Amino acid sequence: MYQNILFEKKDHIAFVTINRPEKLNALNNQTMLELRDVFLKIKTDDDIYAVIVTGAGEKAFVAGADISELNKLDAVSGREFAERGQEIFNLIENLGKPVIAAVNGYALGGGSELAWACHFRIASENAIFGQPEIDLGIIPGYGGTQRLTRLVGKTKAMELILTGRKFTAKEAYEMGAVNKVVPQSELLKEAEELAKTLTSKPQIAVRMAIKAINMAHETTLSDGLHLEATLFGICCGTEDFKEGTSAFLEKRKPAFKNK
Repeated sequence: MYQNILFEKKDHIAFVTINRPEKLNALNNQTMLELRDVFLKIKTDDDIYAVIVTGAGEKAFVAGADISELNKLDAVSGREFAERGQEIFNLIENLGKPVIAAVNGYALGGGSELAWACHFRIASENAIFGQPEIDLGIIPGYGGTQRLTRLVGKTKAMELILTGRKFTAKEAYEMGAVNKVVPQSELLKEAEELAKTLTSKPQIAVRMAIKAINMAHETTLSDGLHLEATLFGICCGTEDFKEGTSAFLEKRKPAFKNK
């Protein structure tokens, strides 16, 4: 179905694997087009509740963009290139379904930016992150200057982006950029356990929570609270809300129907 992506669906979980191990899963134009297509399909598939994104092989999650394609850009095509990538990563961030990055090995440049666009990041102990674009005479273009800053703060983001230095999974965890670090042999198992937990939750509430959290950095506190109250009200009108509160009062496990 795809040249550079493997796609599988199981137990309400979509598994998306960047499959260019011979190129360390670098994001060339074809791969980006396929990512866009697969996430558009996931967005409209009501049978998918959560997504796991990873890279093929043990060396890399995604080791960046394809430099041979970058080398051909000029001022106009460079902006278009960045905007196309931003559109795809915005799609992931605003999918309405939790997306887990299972980061194995190198996650550099666009690979780090892909991880930052996901809602959860679980890293293997050998994972290496970095925004080394500065050494190519450019800056991150797929959202790295914005999402990394929101994750780790202006001071740390300024250091990492201007020096272009690579950093370990342990450091990424300590600065709040990843949720958990595990041995590489346990990475996908850990990601799948998290995905299963997320699929067990009432999906309307999950979607509303993601929307509210994503907006927290985009608006004033007053507007954010207004949005939160609106989304809270929507949740209160669902069957799942009635089921969840009734189950609590009756001391039983809720049976959510995502309605």
